[in-house]
Amino acid sequence: MTTTLRAAPRRHNGATRDVVQQPASVSVAWLAWLRSGRPPFKVVVVSAAPELLKTVRLRKTFESDGAPVRALRGVDLVVAAGEFVAVTGPSGCGKSTLLNLVAGLETPSDGEVFLAGESLAGKDESELAHLRRRHIGFVFQFFNLLEDTSALENVALAAVIAGMSRRRAELRGRELLDLLGLSDKAAELPGVLSGGQRQRLAIARALANEPTLLLADEPTGALDGAGGLEVLELFRRLHAGGQAILLVTHDERVADAAERVARMQDGRIVGSTIAAPAVRAVGG
Repeated sequence: MTTTLRAAPRRHNGATRDVVQQPASVSVAWLAWLRSGRPPFKVVVVSAAPELLKTVRLRKTFESDGAPVRALRGVDLVVAAGEFVAVTGPSGCGKSTLLNLVAGLETPSDGEVFLAGESLAGKDESELAHLRRRHIGFVFQFFNLLEDTSALENVALAAVIAGMSRRRAELRGRELLDLLGLSDKAAELPGVLSGGQRQRLAIARALANEPTLLLADEPTGALDGAGGLEVLELFRRLHAGGQAILLVTHDERVADAAERVARMQDGRIVGSTIAAPAVRAVGG
């Protein structure tokens, strides 16, 4: 009789994995082990967190003054469902280009992007827009809010564009404003909000379509220290609730908010480590 023993989940590169042991037969197997000196079971690693995002040998070359600029030079990156990954590195290393390719806002020169198991290759702009509405929320460094539209309407319009009815979109907007501590600002224009409040509003808008993956491009870059900490704490809360996040930043203190940090240099990922989350001063 075959017996399966399931061990507790372990962490590996940010993904949860289970170790499954499959003895051939309990008594016979252990007797064979005593005779041979080899364990009577096979260890099989089973991934418990499916791949949400995968980039394969991703390259991007721009033309500048007639000369090629190699922004990405073969990037392989995997983000599992529910994982919080930060990509860090100096300005100009290719972080924002990577984010734009993942979102389908730019086309790679070579390589491929898979989002929720679906390749972005060969899709036209209409198909890419549909994929973004289904899977992607994008948080920009400089907010990109509609300045002459109320906080509630900023979020509700994003939900309408994602395909929700007007009534459902407004309910979604109010839910998100409440979640992000902005329910009392629903009727306010973005211009009267503080920097941290504006970025929280931008995050609410990015969550309007209930995205599979939240992308954030230097989300604390335009904020002071207090505003930066406020936004990082929000990302931690979202991640604790199961939201997958891919964040890019030049500030390693910001990257510490993530559970895994990939480091970029000259268009390549040169290392990946498990971060030790800590609340630290940001920006300022």
